[in-house]
Amino acid sequence: MIVRLARERDLSGFLGLAAQVEHWFGPMVDDPGFRGAVAEHIRGSKGLVAVGPDAGPDPTPQPQPPLLGGLLFGADAPVFHVHWLVVSERARGRGVGAALMADAMKRFVTGPGTVEVVTFGADHPGAVVSGARVFYERLGFTPAEGTVPGPEGGSRQIYRRTVG
Repeated sequence: MIVRLARERDLSGFLGLAAQVEHWFGPMVDDPGFRGAVAEHIRGSKGLVAVGPDAGPDPTPQPQPPLLGGLLFGADAPVFHVHWLVVSERARGRGVGAALMADAMKRFVTGPGTVEVVTFGADHPGAVVSGARVFYERLGFTPAEGTVPGPEGGSRQIYRRTVG
């Protein structure tokens, strides 16, 4: 697996990942705001993708294989934000999410501060099924305050990790 900065041609891969989780987050694929946010993160070099070894690290005109995962990050010290992280259904449980987070932490986190991510609240149907809460806890994040519900109406909670 290779983790690299996302490129413009990865937009369709991000949309493919989004389609796999719309049942938890609400419509994204056809949402111009979501598409715009992904494009903005890519242009600003704040998006990462995980690809299989067959994808290669260099940009060639051949067709893109499906992404294993994607991450959008906000690097505004001292509070950094994981804006979006999704691992494809076929790659879950294989270290893709952890690899994306490790690369993001090395690449984007500078100096002391905190990294925050909004994930499912404990009562959300996707909280257990997705494994998101346990995933972030294993990476050293701790549950913090609740926040506004997601677009589908489900509860959300901030998870926070202090970095030194």
